[in-house]
Amino acid sequence: MTILVTGATGNIGRRVVDGLVGAGQRVRAMVRDPRAAHLPDGVELVRGDFERPETWPDVLDGVERVYLFPFAYHVPESADLGFVERASAAGVRRFVVHSAAAAGFAPSDDPSALGRHLEEERAAHRGLELMVEATGKEWTHVRPGLLAANALGWAERIRTERTVREPYGRSGYPLVHEADVAEVAVAALLTDDHLGAAYTITGPAKVTQAEQAAAIGAAIGADVRFEELTPAQARAQWLADGCPPDVADWLIELLADALDGPGALPPTGTYEELTGRPPRAFTRWARDHAADFMEVA
Repeated sequence: MTILVTGATGNIGRRVVDGLVGAGQRVRAMVRDPRAAHLPDGVELVRGDFERPETWPDVLDGVERVYLFPFAYHVPESADLGFVERASAAGVRRFVVHSAAAAGFAPSDDPSALGRHLEEERAAHRGLELMVEATGKEWTHVRPGLLAANALGWAERIRTERTVREPYGRSGYPLVHEADVAEVAVAALLTDDHLGAAYTITGPAKVTQAEQAAAIGAAIGADVRFEELTPAQARAQWLADGCPPDVADWLIELLADALDGPGALPPTGTYEELTGRPPRAFTRWARDHAADFMEVA
């Protein structure tokens, strides 16, 4: 059995590949540049791109199951979005969709920047899920909440200044370790226990931005200072860094939304229900990624 992994070089995709290889499976990775993929030995690297339908036949030849990373944000609206249909016609029998927690939200007409973004994300991810369901093939949807890996955006400043500068230090979400998401995805690819299920996966508890900075500091054995910015200061900094104004506005609303509670998504017990183990905490994530925040020798 050949299992295709799309998004194989991302934070979660790499762990999906590792899990499948560790289980002795034949793995094919769809990558834009096989020379730059750096995946484990034995993984078949096939050049492919959601924007180039002419590459799909080689990617899909002989594939029975697919880990489908969302392409909705990477493909122009005018492009051919027939990958799912082509995969089904080529003989794929099972899709495990990397979706998002927003896919399970109720439709919203909230006019705020945060509300508009969440509705766009819900529509995009649920749209992909529905596309897969319409094939009549086996499916599982894995819907992670906000990922702990977003903290990698602080890596350069922590390496050089040992400082995190953000608004709303008490803001936080139950950030999920990418290993938890990948573990569920691998189980859904390899067993029949998860057919027709949609799993929303979060971390075990809300972790504030200030707590994230402290956990990273503990992981690297250094004092990482959290410097709280006003929303106006943060917006100005993000715009100077090249962030689009609408994204900056959304980020400020997102952080403000999670000041005094879990925000839009409370912790779920899904991972523990599926595995019998509690989800990995942010402190574990920080230790696993300590090298990303260390000064380069």
